[in-house]
Formats: sequence, structure tokens, C-alpha cells
Amino acid sequence: MTALLLVRYGELALKSPPVRREFEATLRRNLVGQFVHEGLSLRLRSDRGHLYAEADDADAAARLVRRVFGVTSLSVVHEVPTSREGIRDRLLELSDGKLVAGSTFAVRARRTGQHPFTSQELARDLGADLLARFGDRGLRVDLTQPQVELFVEVRGPRTYLYFDRQRGPGGIPLGVAGRLVAVVDGLRGALGAYLMMKRGCRVTLVTLPGSETLVKEVLLRFDPEAKVESSEAGTGAVEALLRRLVETTRADGVVLPIGVDEFPAARERWGSVLVFSPTVGFSDEEVVKEWQSVAALAS
Repeated sequence: MTALLLVRYGELALKSPPVRREFEATLRRNLVGQFVHEGLSLRLRSDRGHLYAEADDADAAARLVRRVFGVTSLSVVHEVPTSREGIRDRLLELSDGKLVAGSTFAVRARRTGQHPFTSQELARDLGADLLARFGDRGLRVDLTQPQVELFVEVRGPRTYLYFDRQRGPGGIPLGVAGRLVAVVDGLRGALGAYLMMKRGCRVTLVTLPGSETLVKEVLLRFDPEAKVESSEAGTGAVEALLRRLVETTRADGVVLPIGVDEFPAARERWGSVLVFSPTVGFSDEEVVKEWQSVAALAS
């Protein structure tokens, strides 16, 4: 059975129309690229502020969409024509297995377009329908901390029903910014590379001994096309490789896992090549925490 995912993006919506069109086109290409890499099919359509992804496997599709920069969240949704009766009937059907005896729930309704009901009226009426249908289960409405949330998003002639939101990486689409070369020597280097990828940069990854797993099992899942080079340990060997890659890839800069006190010497050494260290303000504990969040998205 075909699954439908509602894919949301945030920062893209703030751009000017020409930039937004470019970013949205890149986002679509990156989504398709993830599925092609896995040998899976994907069909995309859109409206203002959302993409709709049709795939054969909901779990596999959600796992891939979570790895695409620019995506803020996604939901596996059920689509119905916008009519009061149609929304009610499908919601009652879907809720039967979610609302167990004694549970609390809330209906969250939103609308876009002109309809003969407001969002509050729709949520109120659907809540009453649920209580009437499942009155023998002892259900209660709790708008603050419900055990079950039922989302109803009315967008013109189509309505989307879902029960949760899965987090995406956010940021902007990979490939809309420049090119960089990053040293991945451990968690700090890997997180630095990830943070620059999140800002739209294509990053060539230079791995040091012991860091290969961080690249293979996490970073390459966000960019399967990223170039990876291996380096021996030692400042001279790493810097020589970085300089060669900056030249051959026409990179705009390097991403280094260095501290504030190391920045002046690094900037002087690299001259016109930009030096980035996005984890410079992170403690080791914060690096570990942030990386765990990144790895969860990649899983």
C-alpha cells in the first residue's frame, strides 16, 4: 500500500521568491537522490510550504526523509477530500486503534483556504464525535498533556490526518552554498562537518584513523555522494592533503576542529582560504550530546 508523507520545511519559506524556488528545487533533488541511492521509488508533489512524498514503504521513506537538510519535520498522513463527513468518518476509523480505554486525547486542527467552519469549530466537533463513538472507553479530552494527539490539517480541497511529527535536520538544502574540506578526527570534527553540511555546503571529508565509522555510518547517510579521503595521523600529512583537496575541489574553505586560541595561527597559515570551526563554543559534553542527536537522525 502506498504511503504518503507530509514534509515540512521552515527556513526556506523566509527567502525571496527566486531564492526560494532555487532552494525548493534543490530540496526536491536531494530527496529524490536519497531514494535513488537506496534503490527506492519516490513521487513528489507540493503546495506552498509543504512537499508530499508518495512511497511504497512508510518506515523506509520516513528514515530517508529525516536525513535531508532543509526538512524540519515530517508526518505519515492519511489524505481525504475536505468535507465534514469525510474527515469525521476517516478520523473515527483511524482513531479506533489509538484510543485505548481510559486514555486522554486532543484534536489539533488547522486550516488553509475557505471553508464553512473554523479550525476551533472543527476540532471541537471532531472531539465530540470521538467521545460519542467511543463513549464506552472512558476517554477524556486533555488539551495540555494528552496521551494521544490527533492532527487534522485542512489544505484547500484536501485534508491530511496524522498522529505525530518526526523531526528532520532543518537547515537549508545541501548544495546551495559553497564547497568545503573538513577534517574528521573524532566526534568534534564529525560534528563540525555536519554543521556546515546543514548550512548547505558540500563537504569533502578527510578521515583520520579511527574516525571512519563516524563518516560511513552517519555523515554519508546525509550526503551519500560526499567525497571521502583518508589521511595518516600527523599535522603535516593532514594539512598537505587538505591543501591538495582545497585546490582540486575548488573549495572555499576548510573545517577544522580547533579552539579559539588556535584560530589566529590557523587563519594566518591558510591565508585567503576561509577557516571554519563551528564547534568552537561547544564543550566536550555538548559535542557528545549534539552528536547523539545527529546519529539518531541518521539511524
